[in-house]
Amino acid sequence: MSTASQKGFVFTGWHMAGVMVLFFGTIISVNVFMAYNAITSWSGLVVPNTYVASQQFNGKVAQARALAATGVNGRLAVSAEGARYEILGPDGQPVEADRLVLNFKRPVGEHQDFSVEMTKEGRGVFSISREVLPGHWIVEAIAERGGERILHHAERVSVHGAKK
Repeated sequence: MSTASQKGFVFTGWHMAGVMVLFFGTIISVNVFMAYNAITSWSGLVVPNTYVASQQFNGKVAQARALAATGVNGRLAVSAEGARYEILGPDGQPVEADRLVLNFKRPVGEHQDFSVEMTKEGRGVFSISREVLPGHWIVEAIAERGGERILHHAERVSVHGAKK
């Protein structure tokens, strides 16, 4: 009879250390990856003073609701060569405006953002010939008549076409 028994697998301290390194290494790697993506992919809302901006929020919402209640809206067309904007009333007819400004903002980052004052073509119709880089833009339109804001409209657009 043999008294020697076969020894099986023995879980040692080195094995536990390996499990802990793999476990926490995975968690730390995922956290670093997520933090990197958060920092590099979203510019966030940039305001000089967040407290003041939070205090003004309800007033801005009330102003936006009042503008929306007028029924004045717009139709935007953007290409690589420029933009055209029509201000329309609730009946679909052009609305007179003295001034229209378009603010082009990238969804991520602000280094390519720009504003342009549109040239009036006719009643409620504005255009501009200016190069617009390809990609996604958030275009904010602000129209005024007699010094009062009559339209505030934002739309996300995609501009196609290669820069030559």
